[in-house]
Amino acid sequence: MSQLKKKTVKKNKKTQARKLYFGQETHDAIVRYQESECKKTKDEIYENQIRQSFTKLVENLIYIHSFASDPQYFHILKSDAVSFLYETLEKFDPSKGTKAFSYFNVCAKNFLIIQSNKRRKLSNRHVSIDDMAGMNSKDRTSVENFSYVPSPPSIMSFKEDKLALKDMLKTIEVKARNENEKKCISAIITLFNKVDELEFLNKRAIFVYLREISGLNPKQLSVSMSNIRKYYKDSKKNNEAFQNLFRMGD
Repeated sequence: MSQLKKKTVKKNKKTQARKLYFGQETHDAIVRYQESECKKTKDEIYENQIRQSFTKLVENLIYIHSFASDPQYFHILKSDAVSFLYETLEKFDPSKGTKAFSYFNVCAKNFLIIQSNKRRKLSNRHVSIDDMAGMNSKDRTSVENFSYVPSPPSIMSFKEDKLALKDMLKTIEVKARNENEKKCISAIITLFNKVDELEFLNKRAIFVYLREISGLNPKQLSVSMSNIRKYYKDSKKNNEAFQNLFRMGD
């Protein structure tokens, strides 16, 4: 009799642990998120009751299927996947009888598979220019044709554009109206100053970097970025010194 009680207690503890991770409570929170028309309420529901479940779900999938072995890439991939699930929140249809865990587990897994395949293809396309002996004749010819040192005027022009862009960012920083915009432009300036140290520079990676530096959630960052683009266009339009800069955000 006592053994039966012990087994029952252990089973209940496991059930409770699963609920804390991604169970009915998370499912219900997602339904409330979809039903709410108040942005503030939706943000609170996501931050307090959904985001952690998404994060744990993604972490488990990455570990189980070995989608990332490098620690730095692991954090980037995890952030990308969680952002993707956030963007997919409105697509879930509870009326079909599907549990939220099953739906988002499939979404996350498919996203991770696609990203893994992209990374593998990209890795196969890249050839180290230091390994000339390992290249075929076509690759060696390509490296030789495109190996050149920029002219002094080109280098000078690049440096001038970089300085002008720094001035542009400072101008936008002054125009920032609210706290979120100030955090966003501050993160952009920080990222710009450290751009040579970054390993990944695609659009999604930059969004992740900005989110981590600013501390803003995806929705807040997206809104702030939209406003900053407007400030950029206005500054470029009204200042001749900025009009010859390369097109950023147009």
